[in-house]
Amino acid sequence: MEKIPMTRAGHSALETELKQLKSVERPAIIKAIAEAREHGDLSENAEYHSAREKQSFIEGRIKELEGVLSLAEVIDPSKLSGAIKFGAKITLVDEDTDEEKTWQIVGEHEANIENGLLNIKSPIARALIGKEEGDSVEVRTPGGEKSYEVLKIVYA
Repeated sequence: MEKIPMTRAGHSALETELKQLKSVERPAIIKAIAEAREHGDLSENAEYHSAREKQSFIEGRIKELEGVLSLAEVIDPSKLSGAIKFGAKITLVDEDTDEEKTWQIVGEHEANIENGLLNIKSPIARALIGKEEGDSVEVRTPGGEKSYEVLKIVYA
């Protein structure tokens, strides 16, 4: 199996979610299923079916998180430098609109574009890898071609 790159913060967030699911969500749903069972006929018991569905989701998410965490390779960006690579926090300027954006390149399981965490497998991240400050980057996105200039690269 291939290792999954991840920052320390991303790894901690997944561990926290796993702990929450195992120690809070799982016991709560087991209790909800038991209460729904007490209401009698299970074939027409919406509460029971809803609780079983939620239990299935929780158990699936627990298995997924355990799998991801077992393959995680935690990378400390503060020990890196130079051209853009995993963990870099990059400030770009859109060459068409002069809008500045700052993203950090992270693993796919911790990516969240609204929070500035860019999936390493995304078109923008792949185009940025290996670039230096001052470089111009052409990115083909679903919305069309975009041009960015790399203003700053920080490893923290």
